[in-house]
Amino acid sequence: MQVRVLLADDQQLMREGLRVLLDLTPDIRVVGEAGDGAEAVERALALQPDVVLMDVRMPHLDGVAATRRLHEACPEVQVIILTTFDDDEYVFEGLRAGAAGYLLKDAPSEQLAEAIRAAAQGEAFIQPSVARKVVAEFARLTERDHRRREQPLVEPLSAREFEVLALVAEGLSNREISERMFITPGTVKNHVSNVLAKLGVRDRTQAVLRAQELGLL
Repeated sequence: MQVRVLLADDQQLMREGLRVLLDLTPDIRVVGEAGDGAEAVERALALQPDVVLMDVRMPHLDGVAATRRLHEACPEVQVIILTTFDDDEYVFEGLRAGAAGYLLKDAPSEQLAEAIRAAAQGEAFIQPSVARKVVAEFARLTERDHRRREQPLVEPLSAREFEVLALVAEGLSNREISERMFITPGTVKNHVSNVLAKLGVRDRTQAVLRAQELGLL
């Protein structure tokens, strides 16, 4: 039985290279291609491939957003995100969006085929160099969640408000936070207002300082 694969990358040369590699693997068949995230979702819904190889950086809709949309609309289609660098900022976001795997574009062809087969069987496959970062991020989030559960506030921050606070602490604007969290700027503004009120401060800088004093960050 062949694994049906859709290639999603804005670089035609990259798609052609992947197709050549996969055509040499008898149990894997490329059934279609897409040049951007929006087209990837559209083509995946139409072709119903087993696996989508999704470039993380594409026009119109990036790989993370496309993965999220596809996972919500058709969760049986597995996504493997491809990127150029193992320190790509989208690593964890891609996995949270529902990706079954994460690979560097320079991964050996044998590893690529192994990842595709694993994803088709509902298993996760993460390149070792990327996996280390995921484990580290998971540990960081676990510690942050522990602190959140022990908030010394009369009215504790919600999970979403806590996430917004963490991004505010990184220096992100409302617009940048909305893009990172895939919510509207207005929703971000409401979350920030709630955070300020619960922390009893007047501005974002004071919120970060207060949160650090309370051990929330």
